[in-house]
Amino acid sequence: MKKVTAIIPARYASTRFPGKPLALLQGLPMIQHVCRRVAAADLVDRVIVATDDQRILDAVLGFGGEAMMTSADHPTGTDRLAEVAGVLDSELIVNVQGDEPLIQPQMINQAIRPLLDDAAIEMGTLAARLTRVEDFHSPHVVKVVRDLAGFALYFSRAPIPWPRDLGELELEERLPQLAVWRHVGLYVYRRALLLDYPNWPETPLEKLERLEQLRALERGVRLYVAETEWDSHGVDTPADLKRVEMLMNQEKNS
Repeated sequence: MKKVTAIIPARYASTRFPGKPLALLQGLPMIQHVCRRVAAADLVDRVIVATDDQRILDAVLGFGGEAMMTSADHPTGTDRLAEVAGVLDSELIVNVQGDEPLIQPQMINQAIRPLLDDAAIEMGTLAARLTRVEDFHSPHVVKVVRDLAGFALYFSRAPIPWPRDLGELELEERLPQLAVWRHVGLYVYRRALLLDYPNWPETPLEKLERLEQLRALERGVRLYVAETEWDSHGVDTPADLKRVEMLMNQEKNS
């Protein structure tokens, strides 16, 4: 079995929510919840938090996790991943966001499995069926269009694919049955591709949409998009934190 390492980038600085990885959920720092769930994925052999802040490093080591200090100058989380991957021997590297305390271990397995089964796949991610019209129109919800084999054709903040022959009311009724997918921002890379990634300059569509994954598509990387039935519940603001804690309590009591 190939070695799989999950890396969780975690920054202390945040415009909307400073110190977010250390915010408490059910009495534990959010980053601890993320680490526990990632470690529960059957296909993950190792979990590392990549941070540029001593407070986060100390917190992770304090609950028995593994963490590495990285440069504070990385322009993206992928660059931070590449720095850590450079000292690893794992063939597959999983990028799990540190603000996803409700991530399901099954989601991580779903993203990893295609790359274990097919050595030709260099990069993978996830998508879930988009069911709400407001999400379809929202630029904050990234949509992905796939080919018949499951590889990404394009990612966009725009509502794609556009159902030309459906009115708004009919769209609302039929959207759950249409081939409309919401991107879930979890990535799996082959180590060689990830190490090369920081050398790639920004691409035109990446700059236009402000979507980093388009850099890979524009360079011809075949990005496999696995399906998941699970929702993503990221924490961007203190209000999100309260919502996620409520969902955690519901999950605990169910």
